[in-house]
Amino acid sequence: MKVLVLFALVVAAAAWPEINLRHLAGFQADAASTAGEPLAKRQRDINHLLHKVYEPLRDERLKTFSSTFNPEAELSHYDDGGAAVQKLMRELKAERLQKKGRIMTALTPRDLKEALMLFEVFLYCKDWETVIANAAYFREQMNEEEFVYAVYAAVKHIPIFEQVVLPPLYEIVPHFYTNNTLILEAYKAKMTGIPVKLNMNFTGTKKNPERQVAYFAEDIGLSTHYANWHIEYPFWWNDTFGRHIERKGEIFFWIHHQLTNRFDAERISNHLKISEPLWVNEPLKEGFAPQISYQNGVPFPSRPDNMMLVDVEGLPMIHELVHYESRILDAIDHGYIIAKNGSVIDIKNERGIAILGDVIESSLYSPNREFYGSLNNMAHKVIARQADPHGKYGMPPSVMEHYMAAIRDPSFYKLHKRIDNLFRKHKDSLPPYTKEELVFPGVAINSVAIDGPLETYLEDYEFSLVNVFEDKTETEVEISAHIPRLRHKDFSFNIDVLNNNKAKVLATVRIMAWPHRYATGAELSFNEGRWHAIELDKFWTSLNPGKNQIIRKSGEASVTVPDVPSFKTLMRKTEEAVAAGTDLHLHQFESATGLPNRLLIPKGNKAGVEFMLVVAVTDGAADAAIEGLPTMTKFHYYDVKGVSPDKKPFGYPLDRRIPEEHVFHEIPNIKETIVKVYNHGEHIRHE
Repeated sequence: MKVLVLFALVVAAAAWPEINLRHLAGFQADAASTAGEPLAKRQRDINHLLHKVYEPLRDERLKTFSSTFNPEAELSHYDDGGAAVQKLMRELKAERLQKKGRIMTALTPRDLKEALMLFEVFLYCKDWETVIANAAYFREQMNEEEFVYAVYAAVKHIPIFEQVVLPPLYEIVPHFYTNNTLILEAYKAKMTGIPVKLNMNFTGTKKNPERQVAYFAEDIGLSTHYANWHIEYPFWWNDTFGRHIERKGEIFFWIHHQLTNRFDAERISNHLKISEPLWVNEPLKEGFAPQISYQNGVPFPSRPDNMMLVDVEGLPMIHELVHYESRILDAIDHGYIIAKNGSVIDIKNERGIAILGDVIESSLYSPNREFYGSLNNMAHKVIARQADPHGKYGMPPSVMEHYMAAIRDPSFYKLHKRIDNLFRKHKDSLPPYTKEELVFPGVAINSVAIDGPLETYLEDYEFSLVNVFEDKTETEVEISAHIPRLRHKDFSFNIDVLNNNKAKVLATVRIMAWPHRYATGAELSFNEGRWHAIELDKFWTSLNPGKNQIIRKSGEASVTVPDVPSFKTLMRKTEEAVAAGTDLHLHQFESATGLPNRLLIPKGNKAGVEFMLVVAVTDGAADAAIEGLPTMTKFHYYDVKGVSPDKKPFGYPLDRRIPEEHVFHEIPNIKETIVKVYNHGEHIRHE
């Protein structure tokens, strides 16, 4: 975190022990190299580990570790006595590890197992020198993408990596994000040795309606957000790694619910029908040609229009996935999940969504993976393997098997619309909120307004293609690409709130919006619209007795994070801090799991797309689960250590059905208004 939009928090991990370093395989460690190594030096090590991961290490210090370090020489440097590193070394010595250059996916059991073996080595290292020595050693021994996955997971979850910023994935493994034509142009440019900036277009042609929303589906920052979310809240997580991830299944529901809602809002902005759920007994109408290739040059498979899904060898058959879905539907109807031991787990309550999310994903938190299966993960794999379902041609999986690229494919949104319908069925089985559950006694919203334009535009963004190339020398040719990215102009929410209580009260301010009309012009009912709501912000503030004016800037939205600096910028800032012996101030970039802040609102169009804006001011004292929330003027939910700051379900108060709309309108602390989002075709280009 440390996914849209999205919410829940990482539980604080135990303090990491420090020890005095001793001799490591002939390499005399600096006395300062403990778990308390300065951030700038730790960041520098991670930067150099991830630089050109498909080539040998270049940094002299890391090269020394890779060639002289023996991971098994000093087992006292591991909290588990060396069990994890010995396990990985046995696989290495027996030549069972995947070869370099081989395609890796986290949904392939063997690939994931190897990456997690390295993750566990990092987990049990007692000091930074041991961590980085192992990282350098295994970087030269293991599959490159397994190594990257292990490092990203370690930085997200292991306390010794605290405050380290991960470089953007689109510059570490750019082939997942850069189309083939551009890479070919980049190779040609590299042969000349002359730096060049290329322009990258979106996939498809004007004949393909999906191209109209490619600015969203192919946004490299959004893809990075989704990949980082899956690393922050991985399906493979178990609590033996050191902590429990609170409400993990509910977070799975929420990020995908928000992504599908946002995609629909983008479609409406472009006069397209909203995405329809996937039906396995009907043709998959939308084909997809990703036009990207794996690092080894093998293209990602394409899918033609109107393809019927077929069974894939080695995976659950399609009718088995239907059976799993049927069992989940039965569980929702009955209001309980059957655990592996036969006991009954009640889900007909506000916390049932978390259990249901664990079941549908399915994560290791699922109470009965054997009975309910792995609906989400296996559906992704089945769609990804349609080009070669029997392995006859040795074709690799499509983008749907890769978190870094899955959201490019229209089938991603169709699949998750179907899964989202399962969650909606559960939510609709719960009783609507009563007036008493919605009212904040003594508090009323007088008015809601927008200061500034709700207007979006495209602006070129430059990212480096240096990691695309394999260099025989350390001389690099600066080659980069420009790609248009959606941005919005600055605006603020202006909310007038009246506190009729005699004392100051703590309030939670919740801001949501949904398209008021379909692309056809038909109006969404209030009950239908609330399920399509996009969360724009949620924060806590103190209300003084009497009138309060709340000004909340778009840049403060807690559902968003800034785009991570380029790898080049990150390395420059780090080297400057190391050379000067100063602190490295990159805290705002630690989380990459939030929605990029430039994507806070949908695109809109020239005529203006109407959105129903809903602001709810609820009882912050009753909602808050941690102290100090009013002082946190800018934070992202994934960055707050401890329990979830909000006791309420994600999406409250719009997460449950609203059969009687007038009851909702009568709540004084909830206010609705219609706003319009514009896009006038502005495109800021950079040469």
